[in-house]
Amino acid sequence: MKVGVIGLGYWGPNLVRNFLAQPEVDKVIGCDLQESRLAMIKRKFPGADTTNDYKALLKSDVDAIVIATPVDTHYKFAKESLEAGKHIWVEKPFTATSDQAKELIDIADSKDLKIFVDHTFIYTGAVRKIKDLIRAGELGEIKYFDSVRINLGLFQHDVNVIWDLAPHDLSIMHYLLEDKKVVGVAANGIANYYDLENVAHLSVYFDNNCFAHFHVNWTSPVKIRRMILGGDKKMLVFNDMENFEKIKVYDSGVEMESTEKIHEALIQYRIGDMYSPKVVQTEALNLGAMEFINSIKENRVPLTSGYDGLKVVKILEASDESIKNKGKFVAIND
Repeated sequence: MKVGVIGLGYWGPNLVRNFLAQPEVDKVIGCDLQESRLAMIKRKFPGADTTNDYKALLKSDVDAIVIATPVDTHYKFAKESLEAGKHIWVEKPFTATSDQAKELIDIADSKDLKIFVDHTFIYTGAVRKIKDLIRAGELGEIKYFDSVRINLGLFQHDVNVIWDLAPHDLSIMHYLLEDKKVVGVAANGIANYYDLENVAHLSVYFDNNCFAHFHVNWTSPVKIRRMILGGDKKMLVFNDMENFEKIKVYDSGVEMESTEKIHEALIQYRIGDMYSPKVVQTEALNLGAMEFINSIKENRVPLTSGYDGLKVVKILEASDESIKNKGKFVAIND
């Protein structure tokens, strides 16, 4: 298999490295307009080829195109790649609009091509362990999903902080809460420095009395990467900044004897043991590259497909409408 990587900026070199490491990949070709980036790829990865002509790359015999360019160019490169008969890997978020995502999915389906969206965290050992715990019923019914992703980070020129940071956690939410249907969102935020919001809060509502909340911020003095999942049996904290005990499961919860008159209900708090399950340490990007290749070989939908990318984009799109209307609830339809 031959793979072309368009975009060799921040994330592109990691993609080149991980596809070069796949036994099924014979050649990786890096593509970028900046000669300095091409030279860097040749220096760091002598086994890779380079080009500054993406049109020629699409006309070559590569089997798949990996797109690691700004969000507003994803649709253009993805559509041209699919029309050239190439499978595609697209960085998050999948597209700039849900209509673009739907069109790409339709093209791929008509040509029997695969779309992989790089929701990297789905392939981490920690998130997979959390999925195992939920499937085993360890936490019980999930009542809420609370996420904080803040740091003194890189301002983006084309998207606000929700589009930049929230896709990671929205993809995790969809993966972990696959049995729950999103019905709408509400978002609030502020742009302190230029036209794009740098601090924001996003609320996601489900149809079964479950709720998710996301706090994202480019201008925090501290870096926090933390999620809390509250179940009716146990609760879980995932702290991605921890090197060892990334996941902690708490045998804690709330028990109510009656819900008929809530102000008279007897509320009991259960506080029990805490334990930290073992997490397999693997490079998520390597597993993602493997999944992409295997989905092509086995002719099946990859774990993080265009459909998963569309789900995230629909929420991001709705968050834009909500944030411009001071937190207005925006419904999301199937």
